[in-house]
Amino acid sequence: MDFAEEHLIPLVDEGLGNSAYLVDLGDGRALAVDASRDLRALHASAKRRGLTVAFAADTHLHADFLSGAIQLARDQGATVLASAAGRRAFPHTPLGDGDEVNLDGLTLRALSTPGHTHEHLAFLLLDGNRALGVFTGGSLLVDSAARTDLLGADRAEELARAQYRSLNRLATLPDETAVWPTHGSGSFCSAPSGAERTTTVRAQKRDNPLLAVRDEDTFVRELLDRLGSYPAYFDRLTERNRRGPAVGTAPSLGPLTVDQVVTLLGSGGYVIDVRPAADFAAGHIHGAISIPLRPQFGIWLGWLLPDDAPLAFVAGDDQDVDEIVWQAYKIGYERLAGRLDGGMPAWLAAGRAQRTTAFLSADRAPSGPYLDVRQQAEYRGGRVAGALHVELGKITDLVDDVPPGAVVACGHGERAMTAASILERAGRTGLTVLAGGPAHYAAAHGAELVRDVSA
Repeated sequence: MDFAEEHLIPLVDEGLGNSAYLVDLGDGRALAVDASRDLRALHASAKRRGLTVAFAADTHLHADFLSGAIQLARDQGATVLASAAGRRAFPHTPLGDGDEVNLDGLTLRALSTPGHTHEHLAFLLLDGNRALGVFTGGSLLVDSAARTDLLGADRAEELARAQYRSLNRLATLPDETAVWPTHGSGSFCSAPSGAERTTTVRAQKRDNPLLAVRDEDTFVRELLDRLGSYPAYFDRLTERNRRGPAVGTAPSLGPLTVDQVVTLLGSGGYVIDVRPAADFAAGHIHGAISIPLRPQFGIWLGWLLPDDAPLAFVAGDDQDVDEIVWQAYKIGYERLAGRLDGGMPAWLAAGRAQRTTAFLSADRAPSGPYLDVRQQAEYRGGRVAGALHVELGKITDLVDDVPPGAVVACGHGERAMTAASILERAGRTGLTVLAGGPAHYAAAHGAELVRDVSA
């Protein structure tokens, strides 16, 4: 049994596309790497092994979630390990290139690997002189590398050149060294990458197309060309992580009366309906935003809604309200007013009106203007000819571009329902949400399906 199988516990956040890691140090203590504010899985894994987290390391100032390192320091006395260049405004052990931390039997060595962020560190885990693995954060990923534009477009090329040097530095580690990235498939911090979460230096030297590029200018061009849009909340969290997120328990989601929800809506708050898209379509509060509760819930909440307005939620009886709270809390949403007590049945019982939205399969959908709200890469990979394309993350700013009677579509219907709810809140009517994707619509309506050659 190798080290990773016996001592390394990956903690995958499917919604954010990230992995945190818990390392069993063998003496009842553990090292946590890139843990988010949602520590439920980490605590459960540590409890099963009887571990106390003694060290909490962050590879960089995260943009896609609030770090859980300070919480681990408060609750378990963990020593926080992070880059000195990050100028974090809370107690931590600042590390620079080559600095080492004695883990009593193992050693953690900091490697300066700027690119994804200016202060990025990778952490090489050593047993004596033998490299066991390297926590690469947002530098070397499985078949890719992380984006370099989070500090602004004006610094993207500079950091891409740094990323080139960082990846090639990591490629000089022994071939058998395990590579344990934070960002992976599904992460908006990542350029498109492979589905695997971990790899080895040998495999990346063989398979990573960015490591195959030996010319820095070509590397920069190829990396920057891969980048799509990213959630709006990313621009807020880096500084919050530098200052240090507040510690404590997540806010509870207490019950709200119908009248309280009405008051909240009228005073600038938002109602988020987390029920499945079909349930929202069948009847919802006018002005509510549909964001179905699934692993990606937090991403779309953070992309589409402000973090400084009170939020109320409508959920189904079988939905886990704790999941709503934690997905919101880990990306910095703390003004959670509560949930509608009794859900939509209580709303109707109080004599309040509900709205409906057409949610139709391709064979029943009209042949109106087709609005595709998927990401750019998805759109280029296969779209209905003549479709209007507006990414869901940009729909709020482009409401006036949507023609009347549009068929709103994504890949299945969840994101399209979110887009339609935003459009309807802004006064657009006569919309149909497609229960399906472009291939279904093209087949049902005899439309051409177009794919970019370079996609």
